[in-house]
Amino acid sequence: MATASRASSLELNPLSVGDLHYHYGDNASDAGSRNGDTDKDAIAPLPQYKAAGETVVGFDGLLKPAPDLRLREDLSEGCGGQLWPAGMVLAKHMLRYHRDDMAHARILELGAGGGLVGLAVALANQNAAGRPAPEAADTDNIPSMYITDQLPMFALMGHNIALNGLQRDVQPLVLNWGEPLPDEVRKQRPNVILAADCVYFEPAFPLLLATLEELLALADDVVIYFCFKKRRRADNQFIKKAQKKFCITEVVDEDRPVFSREGLFLYTFTRKEAKTTAKSAVANGVKPKTQAK
Repeated sequence: MATASRASSLELNPLSVGDLHYHYGDNASDAGSRNGDTDKDAIAPLPQYKAAGETVVGFDGLLKPAPDLRLREDLSEGCGGQLWPAGMVLAKHMLRYHRDDMAHARILELGAGGGLVGLAVALANQNAAGRPAPEAADTDNIPSMYITDQLPMFALMGHNIALNGLQRDVQPLVLNWGEPLPDEVRKQRPNVILAADCVYFEPAFPLLLATLEELLALADDVVIYFCFKKRRRADNQFIKKAQKKFCITEVVDEDRPVFSREGLFLYTFTRKEAKTTAKSAVANGVKPKTQAK
């Protein structure tokens, strides 16, 4: 079973959103940008503040015949408790283009917050015809999906899983970027990673890259679907560093003309040596990315 016992790391709660104050940790290296930006520029601004409450999301009908997703939003434990724009873009992309594939995948959502993307996919999977049980589920109690974040988000993830009746298929899990992957993840060997709005706190960029690298090493067919909103100069640096480690492709999506105007970008990351996987991705509607924008 998933547990909430692992210690926190540098990425933990960079914003204390309850009083909307910035917190950067105890180390001097946590104090701000490594690229000369001010302290405030080291972290992405929040979307419009919302009071805690329940939100119903239909994704423009893309969930049908599944019911709409119900999510509790609560900023009391950090910025992940509220919906962010890249999560909506990634969830709609997965529902529109990869719904059938996700029914057979081993899925992990990274930096899930309340679980918007993963739970949308899980709801759609519940209604997939002929969906097989995940590999090893009967013997090792491995779910088809983990939604992961840091300890402050653990209760909210669990609440939203139960709110949508997804306890059979989805488990919450504490996963701190830059630390060794939890044993549960190594046993699951996810081949689809969902990551939305994970580029928000510059000092955590190396930790995020290290975790992405570990996840891609778990299996030859791993694909990371990565969506973020470019807000600061440092965000380009993250993509440039990622290009040195991974094969990055910019994803084709019919909504791209709309979300790109808002500074939102949607990529897949695969292992550089996995040539077959990269070619398969192109065949499935992505185009190679040659330069960070």
